[in-house]
Amino acid sequence: MSLLRRIVFGVAVGFVFVVLLGLGTWQVQRRTWKLDLIARVDAKVHAPAVPAPGPAEWPRIGPDDAYRHVWLSGTFLHDRETLVQAVTERGGGFWVLTPLRRPDGSLALVNRGFVPGANRDPATRQAGQVAGETRVIGLLRLTEPGGAFLRANDPKDGRWYSRDVAAIASAHGLTNIAPYFVDADATPNPGGLPVGGLTVIAFPNSHLVYALTWYGMALMLAGAVIYILRGRRAHRPAGE
Repeated sequence: MSLLRRIVFGVAVGFVFVVLLGLGTWQVQRRTWKLDLIARVDAKVHAPAVPAPGPAEWPRIGPDDAYRHVWLSGTFLHDRETLVQAVTERGGGFWVLTPLRRPDGSLALVNRGFVPGANRDPATRQAGQVAGETRVIGLLRLTEPGGAFLRANDPKDGRWYSRDVAAIASAHGLTNIAPYFVDADATPNPGGLPVGGLTVIAFPNSHLVYALTWYGMALMLAGAVIYILRGRRAHRPAGE
């Protein structure tokens, strides 16, 4: 191998080695961030419920508010409910999102829970259409604009695949509505439907495995280079 080729080979190997180490370190940092996120969300979920943010606080709603344990009271507008396709531990069906008119006149969408496909018609779960003043406890969730993967919401035909607060509000002519929705907790509804408390809180955390993989590949690369260099040295003619 000529001197130029040796230099190019060494630079290429060194570059790949540094990249592998960098990827491993990045995954370690991601793992630290993910563990902190999980801890923060767990603390919010299990904290005492606080009043859901009112209109004065809406402009400041952001990612840090997700999964806050909140409560709100008001009257459900059942004639404006929206069914959003859902797949849960109970199988396929729909989330029932219903506007709740609060005492100050503002609205908030409440995900009252899951109903199977056979109960998409409110007439089949009439007992659960709670009338009058009611109190809801649950988790604050951020809006889900656009739709689901490869499935865009179709407000015109009433096909919803994500809980897009702004789009749902527009489709039903709702104004002065909170930019979030609330997942109701597992408090049973009359008649048993909708079924609340099915919020899935899961943050995949495979960063340690990824880090070990990248570091392992860097170690293998270093070992391979050492093996090649030793092999070349062993096969050199005597005195070279």
